[in-house]
Amino acid sequence: MLETLGEANAATLIGLIGGIALGLAARIGRFCTLGAIEDILYGSDDRRMRMWGIAIATAIIGTQAAFAYGYLDAAETAYLDRVWNPIGTIVGGLMFGYGMALSGNCGYGALARLGGGDLRSFVIVIVMGLSAYFVMSGPLAHLRVTLFPVEIGATTPQGFGQLAETALGVSPTITGLVIGGLILVVALSSRDMRQSPALIFWGVIVGLAILSGWTGTYWIAITGFEAEPVETHTFAAPIGDTIFYTMTASGNTLSFSVGSVVGVVIGAALGSYSKGHFRWEACEDPRELKRQITGAALMGPGAILAVGCSVGQGISAFSVLAYSAPVTFLAIFAGTSLGLRQLIAGFSPAE
Repeated sequence: MLETLGEANAATLIGLIGGIALGLAARIGRFCTLGAIEDILYGSDDRRMRMWGIAIATAIIGTQAAFAYGYLDAAETAYLDRVWNPIGTIVGGLMFGYGMALSGNCGYGALARLGGGDLRSFVIVIVMGLSAYFVMSGPLAHLRVTLFPVEIGATTPQGFGQLAETALGVSPTITGLVIGGLILVVALSSRDMRQSPALIFWGVIVGLAILSGWTGTYWIAITGFEAEPVETHTFAAPIGDTIFYTMTASGNTLSFSVGSVVGVVIGAALGSYSKGHFRWEACEDPRELKRQITGAALMGPGAILAVGCSVGQGISAFSVLAYSAPVTFLAIFAGTSLGLRQLIAGFSPAE
């Protein structure tokens, strides 16, 4: 396979397949971060949040098994290889969550909506990708590093599995399987959830997509001759990577990130057509567009500070039991809750 495609193209194909699965999950399975938070806060329905739990549990169990059988090396994963900065995690998570509420989508959700014909999401995608690069390697990169330093090459992997091994002598695999199993039990403890097989199915698919990214890129890294990064799905910097590739393709190579982003759009389009939901939509209200642009401009930098978005930290970092994952998830939840409350209060009639 590598001899025929080459390392970069093989990584792109792995990202594309996983991205298509994620796009289908969004459009057919209604897998959505903002939707899950809205449901639990204002809809008295926690099934989509439990669906998120199933995705996390599946990703954790699969990834920890991959560690145990040598299909993945913890030291090669970015979430465990860099020294955790709690301040950056909290600030970035709050920014991302608040921006997600304003824009009505996260990066992943915007790509999925774009695949369904929503042109408003195209603006969110572009602004989010550019704003992420603005603070990652653009004009504000030096300020970011000064205020929120990130040290790459941690002497000890920054994860709960390794912490349990050091403190208690428990194998990281055992720790991961126990945590993943507990999350799965909690997610399935609701009768309503157990009676929603479609939600369970798509939650598992999302978790497996995350696992496929880790194991696929690791296989390329240890099998090929070029230095391909070990990564999985996240949707902040990769959106910027995709924009950059479209402008420099003649002198650049494809990557897992580009395949992942394009895959979500393709999967979402296929899912939308299969359900008869595809339709072109545009923004007719300048105030709505302003709010969405503002939210996207906050999400990009927020994801860079937190080293991941709602998928990157909310599932991918969880899969390797990174310290940052639960803190970022809570910060995103808090920021989203604040943003939704402000929007709802703002649209309420004055007393």
